[in-house]
Amino acid sequence: MEITRETMEYDVLIVGAGPAGLACAIRLKQRAAQDGKEISVCVIDKAAEVGAHTVSGAVMDPRALDELLPDWKERGAPIHTAVTEDRVLFLSRNRAYCMPNALLPDCLHNAGNYIVGLGNVVKWLGAQAEELGVDVFAGFAGAALIHDNAGAVAGVVTGDMGVQRDGTPGPQFAAGMELRARYTLFAEGCRGHLGKQLEERYRLRDASAPQTYGLGIKEVWEIPAANHRPGLVVHSAGWPMDNATYGGGFLYHLEDNKVAVGFVVGLDYRNPYLSPFEEFQRYKTHAAIRPFLEGGRRLSYGARAIAAGGLQSQPRLVFPGGALLGDNAGFLNAARIKGSHAAMKSGMLAADAVADALAQGRMRDQLHAYPDAFKASWLHEELHQTRNFKPYMKKGLWFGSLLFGIEQKLFKGRVPWTLASRSPDHAALDEARHAEPITYPKPDNVVSFDRLSSVFLSNTNHEEQQPCHLKLRKPEAAIGINHALYDSPEQRYCPAGVYEVVRKDDASPPTLQINAQNCLHCKTCDIKDPTQNITWTVPRGGEGPVYQGM
Repeated sequence: MEITRETMEYDVLIVGAGPAGLACAIRLKQRAAQDGKEISVCVIDKAAEVGAHTVSGAVMDPRALDELLPDWKERGAPIHTAVTEDRVLFLSRNRAYCMPNALLPDCLHNAGNYIVGLGNVVKWLGAQAEELGVDVFAGFAGAALIHDNAGAVAGVVTGDMGVQRDGTPGPQFAAGMELRARYTLFAEGCRGHLGKQLEERYRLRDASAPQTYGLGIKEVWEIPAANHRPGLVVHSAGWPMDNATYGGGFLYHLEDNKVAVGFVVGLDYRNPYLSPFEEFQRYKTHAAIRPFLEGGRRLSYGARAIAAGGLQSQPRLVFPGGALLGDNAGFLNAARIKGSHAAMKSGMLAADAVADALAQGRMRDQLHAYPDAFKASWLHEELHQTRNFKPYMKKGLWFGSLLFGIEQKLFKGRVPWTLASRSPDHAALDEARHAEPITYPKPDNVVSFDRLSSVFLSNTNHEEQQPCHLKLRKPEAAIGINHALYDSPEQRYCPAGVYEVVRKDDASPPTLQINAQNCLHCKTCDIKDPTQNITWTVPRGGEGPVYQGM
């Protein structure tokens, strides 16, 4: 069946309404006003509303926002809680050792930063963009790339609606639109669906180290006033992770008796029996963390993969017709445990390159001014200073922390060597026969909980009568390889219970059941699957989680 699609034309199309995409859109409109030009800008996002898929710690460095909108306080930005205290804890099973602040590297000092619900900030940024004349369309997923005859990116096709489970148009079918632009910028977040395709088509990773990722899992709680310390930032390393496995927790005290508590597990872990979700639940039971939460109640839950490899794991940023922004290109500063300022700055740098190109009458070429400006920026200097953080952590918690601390305290990161990951995260997983099973305690339903009650708090919804957006390249490999060799680790690394190995009865062979309606869009399966058999694609626009205050 040939599908007829409506077409809309813009000067600039931005895929993803997060900090990077919205900062880019705002900066483009600012440049248009400054230069006396008209620039038509469209931002699309797969979430039902702007900010609904945003989940992050988050301690925010306001540096990029100060540059973009210096009067953000007067504009009513939802940024209220300044950091008042830093605590960095090294945890053993029964004890916590607080690192003296004088010994902390600069990257772990948060004076001048703010604790925020990043989804609220993104929603506010969306309103600022719309006030400037940006077309912001939530509920529109970028499903496929459009290329022109010369091979340049010319825009995207948004997802079709009303497609039945077998892939055929249903009675409510509505074709997606072709959104075409002179330049198309991709700010989809970590492991973007289209960004991944762009990296492969244009070989953007040929000169970079493999990206390495973490899975961040987060809850927002309302706690008793007696437990609340507005502005307190707690970071931890150690238990429940062993020395060879990267992981760490955070506890951020916001306003209104709310705290954000979360845990990050590096996806280069080796034991297929490890469950990041269960490790997070264990973390909350530690004697240094539990007292903050007891007597409180969970308000929301979410999860997201993060790109943590550093500067040396970034792909090439530009290709004919567009560029990668934000965490789609790995701008997160893992050592600082923050990335919103980096995402925003990358979007602003790309916007300036696009504005200059449009003023010169160009279209769909390579925006080399963007990576050049990045290399000359404070953002590059910051990322260069901490570039060795994740490679050091691969040497073990204690030794890696010591090496990174020495490099930062004595040399401020100005060392002549650059370390890099040598293999992708999915290649790190041991076969089950070489691994020790992990027995996790049952949830106490006071501070620790099960997966399904957690997913309920994410307000996740997918229409079941549509094609499954989690694709298996070789369906037989799910049991023949993943189950046979690795005991189906997707059952454990997914933080939403999407993957289950089931049997009809004791005599039946196992099969993999995919509960796609639970998917939080975290992308962990796309990253960690040991044979790279799982590909995450976009479901219908407007579906997935609807995070509140994350």
